[in-house]
Amino acid sequence: AEEMREYRGTLTEPGKNSPYRDRSVEENLDLFYKMRDGAFPDGSKTLRLKIDMTSGNVNMRDPVIYRIRRAHHHNTGDKWCIYPMYDYTHAISDAIEGITHSLCTLEFEAHRPLYDWVLDNIPAPHPTRPRQYEFSRLELLYSITSKRKLNQLVSDGHVSGWDDPRMPTISGMRRRGYTPEGLRLFAKRAGISKSENVVDMSVLEGAIREELENSAPRLMAVLNPIKVTLTNFSDGLTQSRSAPFHPHHEEMGEREVPIAKTIYIEADDFSENLPAGWQRLTVGGEVRLRYSYVIKCDEAVKDGNGNIVELKCSIDHDTLGKKPEGRKVKGVIHWVSAEHAAEIKVRLYERLFTVERPDAVRGEDGAYLPFTDFLNPESAKEITAYAEATAGNLPAESRWQFERLGYFVTDRRDHRPDAPVFNRTVGLKDTWQK
Repeated sequence: AEEMREYRGTLTEPGKNSPYRDRSVEENLDLFYKMRDGAFPDGSKTLRLKIDMTSGNVNMRDPVIYRIRRAHHHNTGDKWCIYPMYDYTHAISDAIEGITHSLCTLEFEAHRPLYDWVLDNIPAPHPTRPRQYEFSRLELLYSITSKRKLNQLVSDGHVSGWDDPRMPTISGMRRRGYTPEGLRLFAKRAGISKSENVVDMSVLEGAIREELENSAPRLMAVLNPIKVTLTNFSDGLTQSRSAPFHPHHEEMGEREVPIAKTIYIEADDFSENLPAGWQRLTVGGEVRLRYSYVIKCDEAVKDGNGNIVELKCSIDHDTLGKKPEGRKVKGVIHWVSAEHAAEIKVRLYERLFTVERPDAVRGEDGAYLPFTDFLNPESAKEITAYAEATAGNLPAESRWQFERLGYFVTDRRDHRPDAPVFNRTVGLKDTWQK
C-alpha cells in the first residue's frame, strides 16, 4: 500500500509505472489464480488495470480491481478470498443487467472515465451501452443518510433495527406507513440538481400527508383519554349513528358509531382555564360529539390531588344530526364509546435528531461532534389508547387517519388483530416548529 501511494503521484504530479506493470499475461494469470486459491495473505497482492499512470484523473492511474480479503460473504460464504472493487464491477454488472442509465451521486463524477474505459474494453453482452449520470445526493434535515452512520445507530442500539420507523431506510419508511405514491411525490418536489440538495423534513411529511389525505379511511381514536359519564343516557332514547369511512369516497363504505353511557374524550379537549379562542369543552360549556349529540359539561370530578378524573355531562337529545335551537355550538370533538372501544398500542414518533444537520456540528475546537450527541430522547414513545371497534379487526400495514390526530398504520411486524399496534406516520399538519 505504501509503495502504491508513492507511485500514484498527486493531483499536480503524474504517477510512475509499477515495476510489475510489464509482466506477461501468462505470469499475471498464474498469480491471479493463486490469489483466488488462497496462496497469498490478505493485502499482499492486488490485480490492477493497465491504463495510464500519467493521467490527470488519478482514478485512471492503474486502479486496483481485485484484492485479497478473507471475509465471510452473505451469498458465497467462505468460498472466495478475492473480491472485485466497485469501480470495476459497476460497469460490468450494468452491462450484464441491461442498464441504460446508471444514476450516481456527484462523488462518482470523477469515476465516470473509468466506467467508460471498462465498457470500452469488455465485450458488451447487449446492444445498449450503459451511461453514467451524476446528481447531488438528496439530504434531509434532522436525519442522516450515511450507511456507515445508520449502521452505527443499529449496532449501538440507538434504534431497534434497520426497519425502525425513525430510520430513513426503505424498510423503515414502509414500517412508518409511508406510501410509494407519497415518496414519488416527494422526489418530484425535491427535484434533481448538480448543486447541494438539502430538503426540510416537512417537505417529505407534506407529500406523505397529501397522498394519505385522499387514500386513507378515517376512524376515531383517543390517545390521552379522560372518562366522560353521560348522566342522562337512556337505552330507549339515546341513538347511535352511522358515519362514512371517508367524506369524499363513498366506495370506502361506512360504519356504525355506537354510543354508551361512558365514553372517552381527549384530555386536551377539556380545560378549566380557558385560553383565548377556546372552542372545546369546559364546565358549563357545550361541544358536539363527532357524528353524534351536543353535550354539556355539568361537573368535573377530581381526585385527592386535584387531578380531573371524570367529567359528568348531559346529552341534548334533540341535536342528533341537527343544530341546537337558539344557540351556536362551535366545537366538535372526537370520542369513543368505552363499552365498544378496542384497546390499542400506539407508537408515537418524532424526528430522530434535535438539530438540522447532526453530522455537521462542530465543537469549540472546530472538530465535528459525534452525531449521536444530538439524538432526540423523545423520538419514540408507546402508549395505550382506545379506538373504534374497527381497529381491532385490521390486517398489518393498514393505513388510517385517526380523526383530528394524524395518520397511522398497523405495524407490519408486531400487529395482530387481537393485539393491535399502530405506528404514527405523520400528523395532520406540520407541528414540529411549534
